[in-house]
Amino acid sequence: MTQTNERTFLLIKPDAVQRGFIGKVVSRIEEKGLKIVALKMVQVTPEQAARQYACHKGRPFYDSLVQFICSSPSVAMLVEGRDAIALCRKMMGATDPKESPPGTIRGDFSLDVKHNLIHGSDSPESFAQEFPVYFRDDEILNYHLDLERWIYYS
Repeated sequence: MTQTNERTFLLIKPDAVQRGFIGKVVSRIEEKGLKIVALKMVQVTPEQAARQYACHKGRPFYDSLVQFICSSPSVAMLVEGRDAIALCRKMMGATDPKESPPGTIRGDFSLDVKHNLIHGSDSPESFAQEFPVYFRDDEILNYHLDLERWIYYS
């Protein structure tokens, strides 16, 4: 990983899995030129949900959020690239799909805040807290993607 690259955590949520959007989301990540360094389908447990959403504990929506994220499989991934966190956040769109412009994942496919298809780390700190909930260090691949030389001009 070069000094300018960063990693982010993404979770394709149960509603996206059930609606058949895994491929669409992964394609957008790859088409942007970001590198997937870890990817797996998971059935989120209540314990994992509690760790991931610890910052929301005590809020009125917490219980329904945990119930939703555990309701069906999700797809967890780690993505790497220059400014990966900001790029993925922009590609995802606003949490409220009504505020997400067309061309974003949520703007194109989501209808409400609860069913907004995808979660992504919003900072290096949240990435550091979230990725270990789903991945061990030995599950993360370090490799060179040949197309990087066509994306990042040195």
